[in-house]
Amino acid sequence: MRVLVTRPQPDAAATAARLAAAGHEGLVDPMLAVEAIGAARLPDGRFDALALTSVNGARALGARAEWAELRRLPLYTVGWRTAQAAPEGATSRVAGGDGAALAELLRAGLPRGARLLHVCGEDRAVDLGAALADEGIAVELFTLYRAVPAAALSPATIAAARDGRIDVAFHFSPRTAATLAARATEAGLSAAFGQVTHLCFSAKVAAPLEAAGWPVRIAAAPNENALFALLSA
Repeated sequence: MRVLVTRPQPDAAATAARLAAAGHEGLVDPMLAVEAIGAARLPDGRFDALALTSVNGARALGARAEWAELRRLPLYTVGWRTAQAAPEGATSRVAGGDGAALAELLRAGLPRGARLLHVCGEDRAVDLGAALADEGIAVELFTLYRAVPAAALSPATIAAARDGRIDVAFHFSPRTAATLAARATEAGLSAAFGQVTHLCFSAKVAAPLEAAGWPVRIAAAPNENALFALLSA
């Protein structure tokens, strides 16, 4: 199959390589570019634990001098990919792959009155502060990166869509899905992308594609293995 991959680099290249190894053709066109926020400042005070909700946050934290101070804290990650990307020396308590599962793990692991540091980007898929407020757990943000939407589809993607050479698109986040829908509409290609099967991590990821009237299928779990399983289902 010919599969459009819209996730940011370097993960898009890794997904394309996996597609090639499985006999598929990957077309990489990232809908977001990740940029570090160098001026980010660690909030003052003592923390009882650290939470990571994305691979990008894990990578950004590993590049910061503050990691030497934070590495002593218990680390909670949203899923295994984020845990694997955590800075050297980290030992993670790993949730089931989404924000709800992470919040449940934090409720079980932290006492009332605890103070949690959430390492994140400017746009967050989960609001841990709201999720944990009733448990008396305070959440402070350490915002280390931003994801900048693509200004347009690549020429290769435009040509492939016009020629009907995209069978499937992989969608890992609501923002990449929404950005693709917007850029396709701007390029006059919404109808063409309506002929593509859109495979999504979750119902939340699928929502902007469904709003565009495009066909979606939702993975059994929010991970890349489950997206690949849909290719052969």
